[in-house]
Amino acid sequence: MFFFKSEDKTIPYFSDPDVRLMLEFQKGSKEAFETLMRKNYPFLLNFIYRYTGDKATAEDLTQEVFIRVYKSASTYVPRAQFKTWLYKIARNTSLNELRRYKYRAVSLNTTIEIDGEQIPRQIEDKKIRRPDEILIHSETVQAVKRAIYALPERQRVVIILRRYEGFSYQEIARTMKISEKAVKSLLSRARENLKNALSCLIHGQK
Repeated sequence: MFFFKSEDKTIPYFSDPDVRLMLEFQKGSKEAFETLMRKNYPFLLNFIYRYTGDKATAEDLTQEVFIRVYKSASTYVPRAQFKTWLYKIARNTSLNELRRYKYRAVSLNTTIEIDGEQIPRQIEDKKIRRPDEILIHSETVQAVKRAIYALPERQRVVIILRRYEGFSYQEIARTMKISEKAVKSLLSRARENLKNALSCLIHGQK
């Protein structure tokens, strides 16, 4: 097991506050993990909800992603920004779940048990609207949601990461392990498909 020194500024991506938190957690700081979870949970929940189209599934999978982060501490090496690494785990977890078609509802008012310890589900952030508040506020938004969910998997991911999560082309490329050129191509096709789908919905066509 190898541990970085958290004060070692020669570590790649050391300038990323979340990378530093993950390294602190690697050294044994449970508070660092809870801070990471509290900061990233609402955004990750939104991403997975948009990806899967199911609120209960998104809640379940978001918990699973952070359990994986928790268990990855001993082998963690910062080879990218923390959010790139985190969303890669989220995408893979969500894709695997969709392939299995096994959805499990969970309560958000309890704690997560990891290795015998209870970790609070710190997900509420009053400054960030819940996914249902963002997506279910008008027929237009619902139409966009359905159109995005109907996209091919890779097109759906690039649209969500670019439009909703604010990822750069480089960050999307690293998350999906493709070139920036491929990202731009996927975005172009996704936008064209969305335009056509929404046009059909607006005009009542199939």
